[in-house]
Amino acid sequence: MQKILIVEDEKRVADLLKIGLEENGYQAMVAYDGAMGLRLFRSNTFQLVISDIILPKMNGFELCREIRRTDDRVPILMLTALGAADDKLEGFDVGADDYMVKPFDFRELTARVKVLLKRHATSDNALVKQIAYADLSVNLERQEVTRNNIYIKLSPKEYNLLVYMVENAEKVISRIEIAEKVWNTHFDTGTNFIDVYINYLRKKIDKDFDIKLIHTKPGVGFILTDKL
Repeated sequence: MQKILIVEDEKRVADLLKIGLEENGYQAMVAYDGAMGLRLFRSNTFQLVISDIILPKMNGFELCREIRRTDDRVPILMLTALGAADDKLEGFDVGADDYMVKPFDFRELTARVKVLLKRHATSDNALVKQIAYADLSVNLERQEVTRNNIYIKLSPKEYNLLVYMVENAEKVISRIEIAEKVWNTHFDTGTNFIDVYINYLRKKIDKDFDIKLIHTKPGVGFILTDKL
């Protein structure tokens, strides 16, 4: 679950943001001043920061600047009641990625959050050139899969499914999670679409090898592991 830090001194606004983001599937933590926000940021791992500009103890610009001293990649979305262009420019100058003026439509905010998180994930994936588990290796640049140095040809759907399973190795993944995270669709309990692709993948990844990596957890989902 992606974790978002909210730094907002107006408790009503902070609480609404927290509730709304959690209803959209995110985990959210709240700080009510800039100094507290910086402490939380340094002691946790966040995928996004949403910060007001006018804050007690440390304003949003200072907070953004401090965050950028240690992390130049985490997306920062700034919120303010100020609409002046100079404030927007200053926000970008200290490292903010986006900017919204209060009052804002929550649907627009969640849309921007999704864009920032997707951009960040894409950027992270570009830095990681290869992922591996046991003797299975996936080259993300060339989208090539090998096991024990033997090339395995996969379809695009099989490849995306395998990448997600390798990224979440040792974790049980439900059919709903696969549908939403791998193919951006809703799981239809009346079909065996996901099971079919798991079987396709299992035949290519496991069939010719003694150690099986893809396992079914009946009634729960699937897991990629060499420990079963």
